[in-house]
Amino acid sequence: MSGWRRHRGRAVGLPLEGIDTDQLIPARFMSAPRADGYGRFLLHDLRVDPNGTPLPDFPLNRQPDASVLVVRRNFGGGSSREAAVYALQDFGIRAVIGSSFGDIFAGNAINNGLLPAQVSDAAATALLDALGDGTADVAIDLENGTIVLAGMTVTFTLDPVRRTKLINGWDDIDLTASLAEEIRAFRGRDATARPWAVPDAGPGAT
Repeated sequence: MSGWRRHRGRAVGLPLEGIDTDQLIPARFMSAPRADGYGRFLLHDLRVDPNGTPLPDFPLNRQPDASVLVVRRNFGGGSSREAAVYALQDFGIRAVIGSSFGDIFAGNAINNGLLPAQVSDAAATALLDALGDGTADVAIDLENGTIVLAGMTVTFTLDPVRRTKLINGWDDIDLTASLAEEIRAFRGRDATARPWAVPDAGPGAT
């Protein structure tokens, strides 16, 4: 996975609250091979009519080239399905800006290179108002924690470890591997300080 520090693209607003992972990708689509892409399933039941025809007034149908989504609170709650992140990514979304996120969703997003940028309720509302039914250029700076959109600059909250993972393109395994020297040093110190805690490898072990 490639890391990133800055992103420039187009932002679109989705002024709905409590969009959960079951809405982001309904369960009936999760048996499809990931290699075929999950983008077409993103927000399927909100984005298309019962015949599968895209609804022309839905924000992502009006602005299919948007790479940043601005939403209201509690985005990505519900079940822990990682496919919700895949659907966003495969549609072309690189970042979601909102005032709160489901914790498991946010972790899955980070591990797959998608930014859940947490802003205040007031900032989310201001950005949505500025976007209205249209789209606008947006610039996101991971290192400085800033978003520039429609003439406004807002800051977003992101745990420093999660920031590091996004910048380096790391998942949890990569993060652990990056600490290999520290882990080895700790094991050595601990084995000296608490030799009784080191498991016996058994007869014949070397």
